[in-house]
Amino acid sequence: MNARLDHRNPLVFDTHELGRRPGALQRLTRPVPAPKDFGIAGVIGAPEGAPVELELRLESVMEGVLVTGTSRAVAEGECVRCLEPLRQEVTADFQELFSYHDADDRGRLRAEPDADEDDEDRLFIEDGLFDLEPVLRDAVVLALPMQPVCRESCAGLCAECGIRLDGDPGHHHDAVDIRWAALQGLAETVKDGEKDNMGGAEAGVDEKQEK
Repeated sequence: MNARLDHRNPLVFDTHELGRRPGALQRLTRPVPAPKDFGIAGVIGAPEGAPVELELRLESVMEGVLVTGTSRAVAEGECVRCLEPLRQEVTADFQELFSYHDADDRGRLRAEPDADEDDEDRLFIEDGLFDLEPVLRDAVVLALPMQPVCRESCAGLCAECGIRLDGDPGHHHDAVDIRWAALQGLAETVKDGEKDNMGGAEAGVDEKQEK
């Protein structure tokens, strides 16, 4: 059984006005502050306290209250390609049934509320209240990108020097095949030797001319 819910929590909703008559409907629009760690840790998410806009439809059914909704928030993170900060609007849709403790999974009233193996996977209404946070959190995490980018065409960073390629489209490094690096050094040594020999030969010619 869930711990007692606090009606002052903005993500806790009261169903007393809705009632338990099947088919009763209630529509709600509510801005709520984002809870802590609202997103994918270390990747992207809405900062704690940032506004989250909720549009909810509460429908009374035999076994509980069916909640259908949409949330909208602005998530912040870092581009996985260029590491620049980014902001991205995220919209998440969700639907969840919050059950009455005195009803089974077929909507029939139990003579005596008891523990059920399946209850661990169900969300319940406590004293007419339900907590939307776990449902909302799961929906937002699924709607967020695992690898956010500032834009689809982001070129990322140079693998050699780390410069942001979008800021310098012509940036490049001359590629040298390491298999030819030793031969290139040998060729430069030979060229230097030839220059020295040519210098010595020119000096000998000058000496002969002076004689």
